[in-house]
Amino acid sequence: MVTRYCKKMRKKKGTKMRKTKKLIGAALSLALCASMLTGCGNNGAKDETETKADTETRTEAGKKTMVIGDTTFNSSNEENNVNPHDAYSGWACIRYGIGETLVKYSDTMEIEPWLAKEWENVDELTWKITLQDNVKFSSGRDMDAEAVKECLEHLTENHDRAKNDLKIDSMEADGQILTIHTSEPKPALLNYLGDPYGCIIDVDAGFDDGIVAGTGPYIAVDCQSDDHLTLVKNEDYWNGTPKIDELTIRTITDGSTLANALQSGEIQAAYGMAYESYPMFENDAYTFSQISTSRCFFGKMNFDESSVCADPAVRKAIAMGIDKESFVATLLEGNGYPANGVFPEGSAFGGDKVTTESYDPDGAKEVLEAAGWKDTDGDGIREKDGKKLTVRWLTYPSRQELPLLAESAQSTLKDIGIELDINCTADNNSVADDPTAWDVYAMANVQAPTGDPEYWFTVFATSDATRNQGKYSSEKLDELEKELSAEFDTEKRAELAVQMQQTVLDDHAFVFCSFLKMSMISKANVTGYESHACDYYQVTADLDIN
Repeated sequence: MVTRYCKKMRKKKGTKMRKTKKLIGAALSLALCASMLTGCGNNGAKDETETKADTETRTEAGKKTMVIGDTTFNSSNEENNVNPHDAYSGWACIRYGIGETLVKYSDTMEIEPWLAKEWENVDELTWKITLQDNVKFSSGRDMDAEAVKECLEHLTENHDRAKNDLKIDSMEADGQILTIHTSEPKPALLNYLGDPYGCIIDVDAGFDDGIVAGTGPYIAVDCQSDDHLTLVKNEDYWNGTPKIDELTIRTITDGSTLANALQSGEIQAAYGMAYESYPMFENDAYTFSQISTSRCFFGKMNFDESSVCADPAVRKAIAMGIDKESFVATLLEGNGYPANGVFPEGSAFGGDKVTTESYDPDGAKEVLEAAGWKDTDGDGIREKDGKKLTVRWLTYPSRQELPLLAESAQSTLKDIGIELDINCTADNNSVADDPTAWDVYAMANVQAPTGDPEYWFTVFATSDATRNQGKYSSEKLDELEKELSAEFDTEKRAELAVQMQQTVLDDHAFVFCSFLKMSMISKANVTGYESHACDYYQVTADLDIN
């Protein structure tokens, strides 16, 4: 059993509706006032006379509407709004069809043209990008090189991770041609520009209430983090005709509530459904879209001197004491596969190309004994120097699988004499920022969302990584990263990524538990709701309900 209950997500005070004159006309805004009341939904009881058929396809004044239940649009995931220049809110921007990037990724994570129709790596420091013609922002402004330049300038001024990733020194705009000069070689520049923070937005249109003007098939008109996002179709979308007139993304973090909402017809599609609920939807009334991804469940170790994980023996024992096979088979019900390292099997730099600790409880006991961790009082928990071997395990509830991982780890680590004190909270980000408040931070992350390995290391593992809250530092890893950042040859980049993985595994700086098969579930009358390997592109112009 989890020793501390997951705290309920605290509902943030709703933000005011953005001044919609920057996005849509006043007449449409008025029309939306009534429709949003229907689209957002509520937890109140439905009229007993309302049938399931009534809720399958909702219409308001002849408009086609749809509601998607989603576990991830919340502050716990740093998705406070849809502004891609704010932390990780770019995921909401790209996922819900508001913004688009210069390049996109195929299901094999190959770069494809999107807002950029072609590009040229002129030299190690220069990239020439040719933009699509006849693309407009939802504000009405033409998307030309000057607009993209302004967007990227604002991005690097306000987003530390993007600034460090892109290393943009200067840019020149000439019609539809954008020339980017970097301060150092950036072979993965295009990969990074496909990251959600790279959504191209009209910065002149403003950022009122976290809403932005993008180029996507849908326009955000109301954004209330931890509650809902309301969208209307972009009538002037450049790459097809959106099928849904009004779309609501409804935040539902509780697995049972999400399942019930899909069954009752309150929502027509769901993202992040708990695996235990899958059997309810394995019939002709629903459609599953599933794909293997690089989304990984893993724990980062805390190297702060106050943490028990500062002891290398404790880190190694934890890595040996987690039963990945059982977690995948039993608690994930086969909807994933055990992780060997940072990246999944099948990539040029993942799978069995690295070695790691296998589940070995007897070996873990020996490691702890040798390091002086012994159960002297017979209570089943080891001690050393008068201190019990209690590991503070930090995680969060919005990813349904993470509390299950905590439960599994608590059981198997107890067998080797480690007590887990689990803090499953929506306040995970603030807790993680205090290195004295946790020992292992278990989280979910798409490990290679840009199709390139460098992303993960510069976010989590290098000494100056943006989310290295556990103070891990390795001179070897940092030197390898310097090599990787300047290497244009893809095979050599893969070789360096393998060496870097092995470094963090040998240091037991992280324990990688499993990769996820991503599933999206919808009513059978919904089309175009499909999973992608990068976990982007949930809402597209192809989304429809009949």
